[in-house]
Amino acid sequence: MSGHSHWATIKHKKAATDAKRGKRWSKLAKAIIVAAKHGGGDPDQNLRLRYAIDDAKANGVPKDNIQRAIKTGTGELAGENLDEILYEGYGAAGVAVLCDILTNNRNRTAPEVRKLFELSNGNLGSTGCVAWMFETKGLFLVPADSIEEDALLEVALEAGAEDVLSTEGKYEVTCDAVKYRDVSEGLAKAGVKIEASQITRIAKNMVDVTDIDDARRIIKLMERLDDHDDVQSVSSNFNIPEEVMARIEED
Repeated sequence: MSGHSHWATIKHKKAATDAKRGKRWSKLAKAIIVAAKHGGGDPDQNLRLRYAIDDAKANGVPKDNIQRAIKTGTGELAGENLDEILYEGYGAAGVAVLCDILTNNRNRTAPEVRKLFELSNGNLGSTGCVAWMFETKGLFLVPADSIEEDALLEVALEAGAEDVLSTEGKYEVTCDAVKYRDVSEGLAKAGVKIEASQITRIAKNMVDVTDIDDARRIIKLMERLDDHDDVQSVSSNFNIPEEVMARIEED
């Protein structure tokens, strides 16, 4: 497997249960709350809020939930105080891992996240140890059987995208974060089917993980972190070759 957002692709392949969807919606609502709190409730004046709303809509969050989150952020509705934290660390094989956190209790979240790293032969690192390896980008996953690569490349670049890569039955369209809405609207206007989209952290360079045990540990770490209520998003720079991934999926 090649690509620059391997975890996003693996994660999307897993079945989305109602429980998982509910947890995802909760995290998206938190992102809206924090964005509205810091920049106001008008998405036309608050770029971060606009992106958070776009992300929520792309994941099927109901309009009422979005409006309630905005009002909570602006103080019109009561809500808990959330702190933003970026946790950085290393997984098996020394891969870099970034966790965007929103928590109402730092003293609870830090040891819980540290334990998740340790359970998968990783360790939580110091501030700045791996963040420099990543860039914030817009990411769109498009089914490979829904459009020819050349046609998608033409549409995506015209809309403002930077790159289109093919990986395991999907195309990964990436763009600068400020072009996220333009690319989203451009793809939609051209009738391109988008399976998932988000603003995320993407590694500048990938690390190939060929040892199957290390690969399993990395995937398990990512799953555990992603499942934690306070982890908004998790990113890494690992790349698992197709033959290794096939063996993992057989187990």
